[in-house]
Amino acid sequence: MDDEKPIAEQAMETMTTAVEATNDAAITAAKPVKKAAKKVAKKVAPKKAKRAKKSSKKAAKKSSKKAAKKTAKKAVKKSAKKAIKKKKKAKKSKR
Repeated sequence: MDDEKPIAEQAMETMTTAVEATNDAAITAAKPVKKAAKKVAKKVAPKKAKRAKKSSKKAAKKSSKKAAKKTAKKAVKKSAKKAIKKKKKAKKSKR
């Protein structure tokens, strides 16, 4: 350290150097980690896509089944109502 520079300035320089060194070290360490993460993502992503495709197919099947059940129930109810109306009309016409 220089005796000519004030202590505060020397301390600031030391801290700046330490920060820069830490930053460089972090960047150097992050690069291989990033690379490894990309490799893992490439392996995992297709599996996730397949799962998502399967689940969407299952959901579509379920919803279509539900819709079919609903329409069947509605049809039964409508036909029952029509039959009741016909019976009432027939009774009225007999009077």
